[in-house]
Amino acid sequence: MTLPLRGVYAVTPTRRRRFLWAAWWTAEPAREPFRPPDASQGGARTVDEARAQAERAAGRPLVEIEPAWATAWTRVLRGDPPWPRPRARREAPPPPPPGPSRRAPSRPAAARGASPFAVLGVTEAASADEIRQAFRRLALVTHPDRGGDAGEFMRVKWAHDEAMSRLSRPRRERR
Repeated sequence: MTLPLRGVYAVTPTRRRRFLWAAWWTAEPAREPFRPPDASQGGARTVDEARAQAERAAGRPLVEIEPAWATAWTRVLRGDPPWPRPRARREAPPPPPPGPSRRAPSRPAAARGASPFAVLGVTEAASADEIRQAFRRLALVTHPDRGGDAGEFMRVKWAHDEAMSRLSRPRRERR
């Protein structure tokens, strides 16, 4: 005894914000080999409109199935395989070799042991505006695009960033 064939349809959104439907009523859709739908069409504005168009094409009520079937049909229409192959999992990169870190140091080597205020040529009580002016003055001289040394500019940039961050930190009270 064979069961009566039920008609099915699938709906998927398109790139143009419309819906494409695909319907099978003479035989169930098959994954391998992929069985093309008996009818399909795109351009429906809503999912209900797509269902109505599919049922009108089949001449009878249809049961909705997963949208993956309509998506597979769009791939076939584009000339691609209906079911994309699963991507191979990439292995995690190997851990870095032991030894010194490859991260850039928090301050340039030329600035080690120097106060950021001394590098900029301002006092520790300098305001944010005075720090910015000193940085701009030194940046014009040390920037590589202006003929300066890149290492020296990095030192001045570090001093500016450090001095500005120290200004934004709350001062600790000494006991």
